[in-house]
Amino acid sequence: MPDAYLARDGENVLIKTENEIKFRIPVHNLEGIVCFGFAGASPGLMHLCCERGVALSFLTEYGKFMGRITGKVSGNILLRKKQYRWTENDIITVRLAKRFILAKIINGRAVLHRAVRDHPETVDTNLLTDIMKNMAIMAKKLDKTDDLNVVRGLEGQAANLYFSGFNQLILNQKDDFFMTGRNRRPPLDRVNALISFLYTLLTHEVVAALESVGLDPQAGFLHRDRPGRQSLALDVMEELRPHFADRLAVTLINRNQINPSGFIIKENGAVIMDDKTRKELLIAWQKRKQEEIMHPFLEEKVSLGLVPYIQAMLLARHIRGDLEDYPPFFWK
Repeated sequence: MPDAYLARDGENVLIKTENEIKFRIPVHNLEGIVCFGFAGASPGLMHLCCERGVALSFLTEYGKFMGRITGKVSGNILLRKKQYRWTENDIITVRLAKRFILAKIINGRAVLHRAVRDHPETVDTNLLTDIMKNMAIMAKKLDKTDDLNVVRGLEGQAANLYFSGFNQLILNQKDDFFMTGRNRRPPLDRVNALISFLYTLLTHEVVAALESVGLDPQAGFLHRDRPGRQSLALDVMEELRPHFADRLAVTLINRNQINPSGFIIKENGAVIMDDKTRKELLIAWQKRKQEEIMHPFLEEKVSLGLVPYIQAMLLARHIRGDLEDYPPFFWK
């Protein structure tokens, strides 16, 4: 709702339009609030979010990050100082970057393999099998390199391979939902618009998780430092993108939970979602987070929504010295 306004009533968050309350929810039920467009928020609501540890993020209708309001920074200074030292250590930086990208490649292959296994008569199995073989080669090359630029190059090659087969995963509404290559800022087709939106939601989750365990989301290992860039969040996101976002996008399309009329094509070719489609996506995202999986390292059942926090916790434990190495998330 572009004319919506966020306000506070005691311990409740209100969504109002033209002074009429459209929605009310207790703040303790929220992990974070993401505002798309230019919805306003009262100072009282901002204060409540800071008190209760609910991150309040503002993004444009295209999903570009504008700003974020949070409370006091958690965690101890010793952990962050060690994190900063590690980002300046070439050996450690390469080792951790390889962990993030290896998991991204393996999880991407798993998404493609699931399509071949479940729909062998529908998808181009030869194409997807070749892509998976080449991605496996990338994973082996990754294991042998000690050069961060090579790691970044292999990540780019593997991503291009992965997305070259992405249209095969779309089984319904194929005339309206297809990728014209991975593009963003702005997305130029409906699939890219969908994926970019989900990546934005995932970024919000990972940033909040890293801050909750005391790490600095901006000090990364794979992604270069840049003012305002959440480099460490982008690092950790790499291993989570295929299962969290890509699979959900394909599922929503194939189950006809979203349709092409819910996307607006601008004069410059940019594609954005309308409010109804965005709402459907947010509902689907929250439901997805409630699904249970067996965490590959903890070997315990956890909700999917806890995985970003668990990975952040494992990374913090590794930096503190409690874990010998960082165990990335491998989807099984």
